[in-house]
Amino acid sequence: MTAPRHPDTLAGGSVAPAALARPSGTFAMVAADQRDSLRTMLAERAGVPGDAVPDDRLTAFKLAVARELGPFASALLLDRDYGYHQVTAEGALPAGCAPILAVDVLDQPPGGAVHDTSLDEEADVKAAAAEGCRGLKLLVIWRRDDQRDRRVALAHRFVQLCRDAGLASVLEPVARPTPEEETAGTFRLNDSIVEAARELAPSKPSVYKCQIPNGGRGTVSEIAAQAERVDAAVDVPWVVLSQGVSADDFPRAVEAACRAGASGFLAGRALWTNALGAPEPTAALRGPSADRLRRLTDIVDTHGRPWWTAAAVEEVTA
Repeated sequence: MTAPRHPDTLAGGSVAPAALARPSGTFAMVAADQRDSLRTMLAERAGVPGDAVPDDRLTAFKLAVARELGPFASALLLDRDYGYHQVTAEGALPAGCAPILAVDVLDQPPGGAVHDTSLDEEADVKAAAAEGCRGLKLLVIWRRDDQRDRRVALAHRFVQLCRDAGLASVLEPVARPTPEEETAGTFRLNDSIVEAARELAPSKPSVYKCQIPNGGRGTVSEIAAQAERVDAAVDVPWVVLSQGVSADDFPRAVEAACRAGASGFLAGRALWTNALGAPEPTAALRGPSADRLRRLTDIVDTHGRPWWTAAAVEEVTA
């Protein structure tokens, strides 16, 4: 039987995310593009200051993630500072796991959270595509402040960059409170996730990546009820991230999001955090982390929405 041919682009011209997906049309993607935050996590587990963790320790961990989790993932997200070039040169990923390159520059103090981002002007996107990269990713920190128009413009510019390179675009808005909201206690995560989606999803990325409502806490039905608000605001395939969600809560949260219309996940911490402090990270990745990824893959294949039914698409003809 001949496999169905799925459309090549999303309506509006964005590159379809087929290269990042499983045969089911869902996404089981692993994030390993953390930079200073990974250094901080490694330092905390070793009981040493962050500057005691060398760059090659970050790269070695990401190579281990690629080798051990790549066979079970539909895509792997890496950064060019600590892993992308090494994984590509080694050929560490199997054919079924697509490389995604992060093209965000992070404004992040050592040991702190990312405050803001910009587009990496030094990333050689054409060279990455020639090397086998299949998608690019941009993190956008969203707040209710006077920078909202700039962020919308940034999202559109990023998506156009991906279109021009023939690569899938993964846009990752993360909602954060303004200092005033934090002081007053008026920040509401669920409302902010939806508001960010209404502003940034119209840029038409191939995949929209967002936080899980309720921080992943609650029953499947409770999380799904809030995730339906995201689904109503996003008209491209969307997936969830794991930051801020415990590893134990994440499978239930992924199921809830998928029941509400999500097509899968792009997650790091919920998959490989257990390996950070292990005496032998490779064994931890090969065992508990891989088991967790396989379980999550079953969840998205059962409950996730195939990407070609999650958005308006158009055929490209010669």
